[in-house]
Amino acid sequence: MVDNKKKEKKEAWMRIFVLIVTGIILGVWKSLNVVLFIVNWFIVVFKGKRNQGIAEFCEIWNTQSYDFFRYMTFVTNKRPFPFESLKPNMTKFEK
Repeated sequence: MVDNKKKEKKEAWMRIFVLIVTGIILGVWKSLNVVLFIVNWFIVVFKGKRNQGIAEFCEIWNTQSYDFFRYMTFVTNKRPFPFESLKPNMTKFEK
């Protein structure tokens, strides 16, 4: 019982480090996603079809962000990327 409380306290402090590291990575990645959103928008406007590769890349960010917020809000103790491997996408590309 006491050991479990110690683990929880340690994990709570670890969240600060995870917030900094993963937060920076996801922030940069988010900026890239905004650029890719604009690129994909122009592709759709001029070609009439979405770029599947760009959409799937953006979905990776969506999934990793979701896992990050689950960890930071104490829903789970499974650490997000880069402390664990990338999770598979939550959703698939809709054609």
